[in-house]
Amino acid sequence: MTQPEKSTNQSDPKEAILVEPLKTLTVNQCNITLLGTAHVSKASADKVRELIATGQYDAVAVELCPSRHKAIVNPDAMAKMDLFQVIKKGQASMVAASLALGAFQQRLAEQFGIEPGAEMRVAIKDAQTAKLPVLLIDREIGTTMKRIYYNVPWWKRANLFAGLLASVISKEKFSEAEIERLKEGDVLESSFSQFAENEKDLFLPLISERDEYMSARLIKESQENNYRHILAVVGAGHLNGMAQRLETGNIQHPDERIAQLDVVPPPSPWFKWIPWAIVALILSGFVIGFSRSPELGTSMVIDWIVINGGLSAIGAAIAFAHPLSIVTAFCAAPLTSLNPTIGAGMVVAAVETYLRKPEVGDFNRLRSDTTTLKGWWHNRVTRILLIFILSTLGSAIGTYVAGFRIFEQLSVS
Repeated sequence: MTQPEKSTNQSDPKEAILVEPLKTLTVNQCNITLLGTAHVSKASADKVRELIATGQYDAVAVELCPSRHKAIVNPDAMAKMDLFQVIKKGQASMVAASLALGAFQQRLAEQFGIEPGAEMRVAIKDAQTAKLPVLLIDREIGTTMKRIYYNVPWWKRANLFAGLLASVISKEKFSEAEIERLKEGDVLESSFSQFAENEKDLFLPLISERDEYMSARLIKESQENNYRHILAVVGAGHLNGMAQRLETGNIQHPDERIAQLDVVPPPSPWFKWIPWAIVALILSGFVIGFSRSPELGTSMVIDWIVINGGLSAIGAAIAFAHPLSIVTAFCAAPLTSLNPTIGAGMVVAAVETYLRKPEVGDFNRLRSDTTTLKGWWHNRVTRILLIFILSTLGSAIGTYVAGFRIFEQLSVS
């Protein structure tokens, strides 16, 4: 049973969204009211406050995952980030992407005069004041980003990250068309769609899957806790998709579906073997070179060291790494490129972290520093992430360039 409603909070005609859509549905004897909000609207935050104040709900669900919730309730948590562990676990690129998304959202705050996600903050605060449980129904942002990554064809992935960085450092104001998109209310969709070459690649993991995930979480919570009426505060872009899934009742086993949507797709098997195949080819080239003449083999090894190490060192230098970190890149890249289990960037970033350990102020300034290109290089935290990425990229390019050089020497000798 569906009872669509409309809010008429129109106190400010300049608000990004004047009408907050409401849909109330009955699922398994639990009423679920979906409030579609715009993350750049003060009216949305006001509507959340108004609804919770009615006292008719016994739980408030929000479009947040545990990580995003932690960032809201404990904004200083980033200062406790262990960069060594981030680098060791191969999460540096993901952390950099998350910071870039945060920087994009900071641009929204500056243009619209409201902190993105203000309605979520109001929902959390007012629910706690009313002694109502707060339900975090969204999928972990890290899982969503990984599923986006694997859903985008491999040849577009570099453009995805490059576009993300470009959207961060842009100083252009949002156009009318972009503002209209922002009114639809999903801040992650808004962030990615600014630069996505093909939005169809993003729709499934970014919107459709999360519609289903959040619907399943609401059903699970209502079944396990016997809630009578849940207020779900979600982006307006999710409203219809979630309502459709809740109305049709297709989610019979929410636990199973949630587990399926939480799985990160494994990389293609042939991607796993490519690095080892390249190592085998390079080592075979060395063996053939030395078998023909010691001079040829030595020349090939020197080319390998100079090209691979040199390009990785250049990458580190572009990121303004410490001189010893640059030397480390030159020395480590030729060796790590022959061992796919460890990357040059991991070693170089670890050395940089030891030599220039980030201070508390660097973590505290992350939100402001990541909004400018200069800030990414100036802040020690983001600079370490850049050193990891650029030295890794330099080593990867060096592997292919040096590899072609080796086989070029073999073909003419």
